Amino acid sequence: MVKKVGRWWLLVALMAVLLFAAGWLAFFYTEVGMAKEIGAGVQEYHLTECELSAIPQSVIDDAAEVAKQVFGDSQDMLRDFKDQLLVTYMETRDRDVVVVFNSGGWGGSMIDKTPGWSSILDGIKSTLDDMGCRSTLLNYRRTSSGLRACINEFIEGWGRYPSKAKDLAARVEFLTEHNPNLRVIVAGESNGTVIADSTMLILRDNPQVYSIQTGTPFWHKPTPLDRTLLMNSNGKTIDTFSYGNVPAMVWATVKNWFGLLSKEDNPGTVLSWLRAPGHHYSWQYPGVCSAVVNFLENNFGAKNK
Repeated sequence: MVKKVGRWWLLVALMAVLLFAAGWLAFFYTEVGMAKEIGAGVQEYHLTECELSAIPQSVIDDAAEVAKQVFGDSQDMLRDFKDQLLVTYMETRDRDVVVVFNSGGWGGSMIDKTPGWSSILDGIKSTLDDMGCRSTLLNYRRTSSGLRACINEFIEGWGRYPSKAKDLAARVEFLTEHNPNLRVIVAGESNGTVIADSTMLILRDNPQVYSIQTGTPFWHKPTPLDRTLLMNSNGKTIDTFSYGNVPAMVWATVKNWFGLLSKEDNPGTVLSWLRAPGHHYSWQYPGVCSAVVNFLENNFGAKNK
């Protein structure tokens, strides 16, 4: 009996240590660089002296102030964040619309690694071009590689991204403040809808910011906003992941293991291995295409310019 109690307390102590470590990693470990990049290549790109001279001093000063509000006194992070703000300012200063994409899963994928949403982003850009809106696509990579980054992402996601949503909102607010004609679409798929929704909640009073989201996780209850398009069905079938249909996901996963899952099952994936019928969104689905086009026409069409 004594040995059993000893083993029990040893297990409790081990769990306490693991929880403490997770908390420390989540709240005291700050990801730098790739984890908080908007735009493919932004992390490798540095403004030249000529480009810097083209930026108004008021914009440069405000970038430094925003960086201080987000990161406090950490000089390396301040400098890195300020540079990223100025790079995205230069990338978007002559645009009418900017789409900032948040991937699903752990949040480290680039646009070309999400083929379904890659087609949607192409469709959004094509539709905006047809409406005479100059647009550009940016990628918000909220997570880098490694165990610490994954733990941080898990805890952030569980709490609706308290710090990462603040980070993204600060970036978007900076762009809209210094370009009053710019409108930003915060897009997200699957887990990426949670940070998109939280960012929209922070920026709910900013009329320049919109959102398009697909496949909200069943544990997250999004905040309904007029400037948000939320789709939990691709027009062909409802999303089993969004509606928490666990038996359907388990059965589809088992069928996939044995090679019995067909395209007619409308397979989608969660974290690359769990099959979730309906959790797949692409421009090829008429329900997705028509919903996005209607949203863009209603909010970015000629009457709204």
